[in-house]
Amino acid sequence: MPDHVPQPVDRIAPTDEARDLFALVRELAQREVAPTAAEQEEAGRFPREVFALLSESGLLGLPYDAAYGGGEQPYEVYLQVLEELAAARLTVGLGVSVHTLACHALAGFGTEEQRAAHLPAMLGGDLLGAYCLSEPSAGSDAASLRTRAVRDGDTGDWVLTGTKAWITHGGIADFYTVLARSGGEGPRGVTAYLVPGDAPGLSAASPEKKMGMKGSPTAQVHFDGVRVSDDRRLGAEGQGFAIALAALDSGRLGIAACAVGVAQAALDAATGYVVQRHQFGRPLADFQGLRFLLADMATQVAAGRALYLAAARLRDAGRPFGKEAAMAKLLCTDTAMKVTTDAVQVLGGYGYTTDFPVERYMREAKALQIVEGTNQIQRMVIARHLVGPETR
Repeated sequence: MPDHVPQPVDRIAPTDEARDLFALVRELAQREVAPTAAEQEEAGRFPREVFALLSESGLLGLPYDAAYGGGEQPYEVYLQVLEELAAARLTVGLGVSVHTLACHALAGFGTEEQRAAHLPAMLGGDLLGAYCLSEPSAGSDAASLRTRAVRDGDTGDWVLTGTKAWITHGGIADFYTVLARSGGEGPRGVTAYLVPGDAPGLSAASPEKKMGMKGSPTAQVHFDGVRVSDDRRLGAEGQGFAIALAALDSGRLGIAACAVGVAQAALDAATGYVVQRHQFGRPLADFQGLRFLLADMATQVAAGRALYLAAARLRDAGRPFGKEAAMAKLLCTDTAMKVTTDAVQVLGGYGYTTDFPVERYMREAKALQIVEGTNQIQRMVIARHLVGPETR
């Protein structure tokens, strides 16, 4: 029987330019990313050369202003690019999402001079970004940051001291968007800074040993008296918490799109397996139990995709989308966990081996239920939109 070739996802392309972009990304992902994904993940290798290629292809700044080297694409388009990349290798899709998140504060809250000075290299140069919010004692509780930024009265510089945790690209990033406490306690005392990756006093611990996404380094980042000039402060003093929340809403949509990509890859692998594998003298695809399971998986993937695209359209229209972003992150990542687990079950014993990719997809999907705020946090966010904050 000939190999089963999954049909490409029918992307929602609002323009001919977007349609051409999707074709480019699909071809690039299948040629440059997917063939070596399993081997490089097993070896824990970060594909820096792939990110250089993405930069050359204009794919590292898709949702940002063309005047600074961005692609000026709607979020609806950008997220579908993320999904395609994540389906080929989550380390790449998630890496692009994190890089885009790291550019958000400068693009949205920086001055014209700051954007002109830094954004072109970040969006169109061979640079990689990281986003430093979480800390060992302050994960999703962004208002409780302990990393401090103290103003040097003689020079006007800021001196950053503290430790950030769970930082994707920690130790390999060229720039870090850092949230630090510059004033009193609570959300109003947090300020955002753009810190060069080679700043004296900045260092990273050894990468965490994770169950999945081994090719994507996640590490603590230490700031030991790191000096940052005031022209690298993003937004006003004390505005950092609001900047962080705005970035997280968009970042959650990136995670949702990546989750759908992983789920789609698992569905494609399971579908191909049941078409080619025979038991009891006929293809596994003839058995109703497996047919129904695949139908449920496909429906869940399509529902997740529809939800993140609906949230993206709200964002593109300039309407509030925080609740919908949390819903998309919650549903899409839970769907990825369910679909990848079902894919392992479809393959039986083979699904539990590294000879097939579905076990890797299942391990990777688990991370997506945790990053950018756990799914328990997403439920809290959604409930606050529905009934207001909790009473104390």
